[in-house]
Amino acid sequence: MTTERIEVQRTIPAEPAAIFRVLATPEGHVAIDSSGMLMSADGSTVGAVGDSFVVHMDREALNDFPMGLYDVTIVIETFEQDREIEWSIQGQLNIGHTYGYTLEPVDGATLVTSYYDWSKISQDWRDANIFPIISEGALRATLGILDRTVRKGTWDQ
Repeated sequence: MTTERIEVQRTIPAEPAAIFRVLATPEGHVAIDSSGMLMSADGSTVGAVGDSFVVHMDREALNDFPMGLYDVTIVIETFEQDREIEWSIQGQLNIGHTYGYTLEPVDGATLVTSYYDWSKISQDWRDANIFPIISEGALRATLGILDRTVRKGTWDQ
């Protein structure tokens, strides 16, 4: 971990394809969010770099900035089926931070790495001293929810 990137890992007893199905769907992002900010989403399952969907957000869940309800567009920056997915957040605040997951098969399970990177934000955002917005603990909690969601075996939305 650097001061501009957080990475957490968890081994999930499922094949990469089952995990990736959750990560490639807009509602999958909402279902596994531990921050409470993602309220709902509109759009289709993504399948390539440049694909996008809209997430309806509620910043009040963090109780840090009074932004209320707002929408962001998730734009896929890296897409390797069943291996890696990364996205940027576009909308009223185009800050430059990205989130993503890498999936590595290990003995009938998958080592999932979740990452959050703000290394490309502008100096103005660095000076605002609000990063990281999402903590390491929140990333770990999201991996726990992802594990639980995949274990149920019902994610084919």
